[in-house]
Parts: sequence; structure tokens; C-alpha cells
Amino acid sequence: MADITLRVNGSEKQVSVSPETPLLWVLRDTLQLTGTKFGCGAGLCGACTVHVEGNPIRSCSTPVSQVANKNVTTIEGLGPNGLHPLQEAWLAEEVPQCGYCQTGQIMSAAALLAKTPKPTDEQITQAMNGNLCRCGTYERIRKAIHRAANGGAR
Repeated sequence: MADITLRVNGSEKQVSVSPETPLLWVLRDTLQLTGTKFGCGAGLCGACTVHVEGNPIRSCSTPVSQVANKNVTTIEGLGPNGLHPLQEAWLAEEVPQCGYCQTGQIMSAAALLAKTPKPTDEQITQAMNGNLCRCGTYERIRKAIHRAANGGAR
């Protein structure tokens, strides 16, 4: 066990875990932030996506020691004053079906919009590549990203 300091959603957190523990399990089990989902455990599906220093990473395959003293943002911290514009767009476009992949999808989309405020379809495809949706709502996801980029307008 090691004492590791994390900055999660703007708050400093001390955890005592094995340095090799995947960040996902520290978030879910230790810090009780259950919005981030376990999907494949190999970093392939994107359900576990969170931001570290603003960049999307797969938390299921990232040891917590790699993010010590770095800023980590989860879906719970994405819109600190309510819903993030992407979350609002997700609802407006009726994206969720089963909903399991949605937090990872939104976190990847948020990282894209932070770097590219008005993305093209190709930029969206590239940024979202590797985020799997078993319900196939990819076109709704694209529409929601465009809606959020346009300030909520279609």
C-alpha cells in the first residue's frame, strides 16, 4: 500500500492503495465516484474514460500511481454547476439507450470540444474512435456533439 494524492474534480484526495491499482477502481471503490463504468478492463471500449490534465484516458488500464498529483475529472465533475452542455445535448438528442457507455462517450466528446470547439464530422469520428456503443447510437452521439458545439442549437 502507498499513500497517493489525487486531485479529483477539483478536490485533493488522499488514498492508501497499491500503486498498481487501476484508477477506475480507486474512483469507484475508494472514492465512491461510480459514474465511471467498467466495460472491458483492457482500455478498448472507452466506458471508463476520464480526463487527466484535460486529456481523455482509459481509467481501467491506468495505474493510479501514474496520475498522482494530477488533475482528474470524472463525469461527476464535468459540469460543476449543473449539467455540462454535452449532457444537455445528450438529453436533447435522446442519445442514451442502455446508457452504459454514455459517461465514457461524453468524457471523450468533452475533451474534443475543449480542444476543437467546432469539430467537423471527421474530427468527431477520430476523437470518438474506440468508444464503443453496443446500442449503435453513433449518429445521435454525433448530433449531440454538434449541438453542444453550437451552443445547444441544432
